[in-house]
Amino acid sequence: MTAAPPAETAPAVPAPAVPVPAVPVPASHGLPRTYLVRTLGCQMNVHDSERLAGMLEAQGYVPVESVPEAAARATEAGDGGADVVILNTCSVRENAATRLFGNLGQLASVKRTRPGMQIAVGGCLAQQMRSGIVEKAPWVDVVLGTHNLDVLPALLQRARHNSEAQVEIEESLKVFPSTLPTRRESAYAAWVSISVGCNNTCTFCIVPHLRGKERDRRPGDVLAEVQAVVAQGAIEVTLLGQNVNSYGVGFGDRGAFAKLLRACGEIEGLERVRFTSPHPAAFTDDVIEAMAETPNVMPSLHMPLQSGSDAVLRAMRRSYRQAKYLGIIDRVRAAIPDAAITTDIIVGFPGETEEDFQATLDVVEASRFSSAFTFQYSRRPGTPAADREDQVPQEVVTERYQRLAALQQRISTEENERQVGRTVDVLVAEGEGRKDGATHRITGRAADNRLVHAALPPGLTEGERPRPGDMVTVEVTHGAPHHLVADSALAGGTFRLRRTRAGDAWARRAGLVEEPHGHGEPAPAGPITLGMPTLRR
Repeated sequence: MTAAPPAETAPAVPAPAVPVPAVPVPASHGLPRTYLVRTLGCQMNVHDSERLAGMLEAQGYVPVESVPEAAARATEAGDGGADVVILNTCSVRENAATRLFGNLGQLASVKRTRPGMQIAVGGCLAQQMRSGIVEKAPWVDVVLGTHNLDVLPALLQRARHNSEAQVEIEESLKVFPSTLPTRRESAYAAWVSISVGCNNTCTFCIVPHLRGKERDRRPGDVLAEVQAVVAQGAIEVTLLGQNVNSYGVGFGDRGAFAKLLRACGEIEGLERVRFTSPHPAAFTDDVIEAMAETPNVMPSLHMPLQSGSDAVLRAMRRSYRQAKYLGIIDRVRAAIPDAAITTDIIVGFPGETEEDFQATLDVVEASRFSSAFTFQYSRRPGTPAADREDQVPQEVVTERYQRLAALQQRISTEENERQVGRTVDVLVAEGEGRKDGATHRITGRAADNRLVHAALPPGLTEGERPRPGDMVTVEVTHGAPHHLVADSALAGGTFRLRRTRAGDAWARRAGLVEEPHGHGEPAPAGPITLGMPTLRR
């Protein structure tokens, strides 16, 4: 892949192996120094944000939502009232920079009226733009890249001390993110990274340049982290990598991912295992067998398609073709009949003809995806596709996108309507249903990862309600394009509640019960630190 030209050519200051101890200063009136991390991007960014938050808390910073006096200062700029605001950015979409500088513009006015406030920018766009961010937004205090998350507290301290912006970008990974302290967003579900970086060279993607070559964690380190989060109360884990099917190549075991799935099945207390994202070119039958034969690996699969046209796939440097992709879908459905399969699709890649687009529609029709993340192609500077002269006119892209969205909407509706009458186990979530207050429903995910809004039996007291992390068993009564409704409890039908360790962990984090102090009890939620993985050379 052609690398994006750096916005700054000066060498970066080497990152320390361990974060320099920071001494947070009081915000005002003796309050602790507060922070807010805003994530703009994919699951990798969400996971990195948990690390950034964990490092700040290890240095004495406090989440702004836990300090009411600070949170009361929140403005419409999205600052949350915090003393330190971190924007963890994405660089995949064309409007990523516009979105970032729009957010920074709003934060500038807040900073002028809040003494001591600091703004930091991290993530893929920071890795790409470097000091260009400070040049366009000089009120930014810290810019750090994807390879040196560990330096955030030190850079904040240095920016305060020197009264000038600190920009530090590394060209390769210095500290494996999973060795850093973590503040996990959820008490009941956790991301666990199995690798970072990507070895693919898709012509539309800037990620390998910004995230670097793939580096695998050793299986023992991954499983140790899974066991640690389960001990803290989590009952669902999502294994995370840019291409999980390539896991193991770094240490010489091409079957490592299927083995890892099976090993997760042996962890007591782990009820649900998911993973993202696989790559069709590397997806093998041993993974399908492991999914089908390991009870806690969920019947859900995200399998990026990008295009149904062999010609477009070739131009994208996606090393599979339509027949291979459909073969994978057929084998997954044969082994796991109830699997819900989702995908990613790009519309309007350079050179895409109407015939190419029709091939994509044909694959979507044949695959019966439960849902799809569909995107209009956008040029990313530094990628081979951006330099092609056969860009598809925007009005053509938009019209095709609308046709694809309508097709997938129909299929999603039909597939969800087929779920009516099924009994499903729902892991109750925190804050996924915007209308739950009005409808008196709770929201969560079924085993196949479909979103479910479930009614509660009439007359439940507050103490009898399911907590986030608990499991409810309900019957689906309605299928909509993007969710299921399960109102079986309203008429005295199916409704069973199972209180879980995860619900207990949520209650402890919410301060509803005291932390356990006895020996052998699960550890309270907090930072997890694991040993640095070693790679066989």
